[in-house]
Amino acid sequence: MGPLDTLNHLLNFFAPAAAMAVLMALGSRILRWKSGSNYAAWAQFAIQLGVGSAVLLAGLVVLGRDGKMATYAALVVACATCQWCLGKSWKA
Repeated sequence: MGPLDTLNHLLNFFAPAAAMAVLMALGSRILRWKSGSNYAAWAQFAIQLGVGSAVLLAGLVVLGRDGKMATYAALVVACATCQWCLGKSWKA
C-alpha cells in the first residue's frame, strides 16, 4: 500500500469523528443552544474531533475492526456528553 492509499484510509477512518465535530460545533450555534457558548467554534470543533478520534481508535482496539455500529453509537454518546460538558460553567 502506497502513501496515498494510507492517507486515504486514515482520512476515511477519521471522517465520522470529523463529521460529528462539525455537526456539534455548528449545530449548537445554529440552534442557539447554551452549550458551547463559552468556547469558540474552532476550539469546540478541535475538542470534539479529539474525543471522537479517541472513541474510534478505542473501538478499533477493543472490537478488532472499524465500522462496527457499537463504535458509532459510542461516538454519538461521547460527542453528546462532550458537548454537554462544554456547555457547563463548572463554577466552584
